[in-house]
Amino acid sequence: MLDILLIRGFFVLIIGWAAYALRPFQLNSWMSIALGVLAGCGIVLFELRLRDVSLKRLIGSAFGSVLGIIGAYFISLVVGRALPQDQGTVAFVQILVLLVMWYVGLVIGANKGDMLNLAALGGLFGGEKAGTQPFKILDTSVIIDGRIADIAETGFLDGILVIPQFVLRELQLVADSADSMKRNRGRRGLDILQRIQKIPTLNVQILEDDFPQVREVDMKLIELAKVYTCKIVTNDFNLNKVAQLHGVDVLNINELANALKPVVLPGETMRVFIIKEGKEYNQGVAYLDDGTMVVVDNAKRLISKTIDITVTSVLQTTAGKMIFGRFDDKVHGVFDNKHLSGERSQGPREQAAAAPHPGS
Repeated sequence: MLDILLIRGFFVLIIGWAAYALRPFQLNSWMSIALGVLAGCGIVLFELRLRDVSLKRLIGSAFGSVLGIIGAYFISLVVGRALPQDQGTVAFVQILVLLVMWYVGLVIGANKGDMLNLAALGGLFGGEKAGTQPFKILDTSVIIDGRIADIAETGFLDGILVIPQFVLRELQLVADSADSMKRNRGRRGLDILQRIQKIPTLNVQILEDDFPQVREVDMKLIELAKVYTCKIVTNDFNLNKVAQLHGVDVLNINELANALKPVVLPGETMRVFIIKEGKEYNQGVAYLDDGTMVVVDNAKRLISKTIDITVTSVLQTTAGKMIFGRFDDKVHGVFDNKHLSGERSQGPREQAAAAPHPGS
């Protein structure tokens, strides 16, 4: 790192010395040195910016710049014949056309550079295949949901997370809504986006592509995924189904959450907190941390208690998983919720075993 800093400093000094020796624009000594040092610092800053740019973007921007310059040359030929024979006007217009075409080619080439398939070229670029970073497009619902930020912070998401500009506009409309609930949801979504952008290991990009002929945001997402051959990250059930019909891959956060729910088998013992009375006689209802409902027989009288139960069956429904269990006061214990880490309250067998024997 120190060697690079020395090289950069030496480079700036060389340019400053060259400017002092050559005196560009007929400047005096100190102005020439200042101009040279400023030019050297600008080049170093440009080099630092290029270090974060992918090879695809560099190739795309270079290719776009060359095409822009070639186009500017032919346009300048036409301009030179069409304009009055005023050398100053012709030169200014030609320089302006050159700068505009070069700038447009550079920007468009850089934005479209990620679509290049360098692995197909083989040779030097063959190793680019291993470093391919696929796009993952975030929709409005998954941003507002917020769990995407937790998943991203764990490092399970790779590649590039893309937020389309039309999704940002929809999120802004929700945040500016007159309805307080919608407004809070929109502001939460904007906070989640800021949180995602601050994750240092994640590459988040705002995509300007739009489809004016398509009105629905969901269909815009599908069309965008088709263009870039990428996946949509969502928790919207309808978008999930429509995207699959169009042949677009979807990463559904709800499906991921269901897949990560703990596996419980009949006969296992688990600890739950009884919240309310069940629908059937003498039943209590509890919920796991992930929202899974647990229906417990013989637990109606144990509402607001933490107890151990034996799992009797597990039912998978379209709404999620339900667990059925049974409480047996001869086997299972009841825990004091004020001291969850304390001792288990004794059942009848334990009380009998702990009772002092006659004559002891």
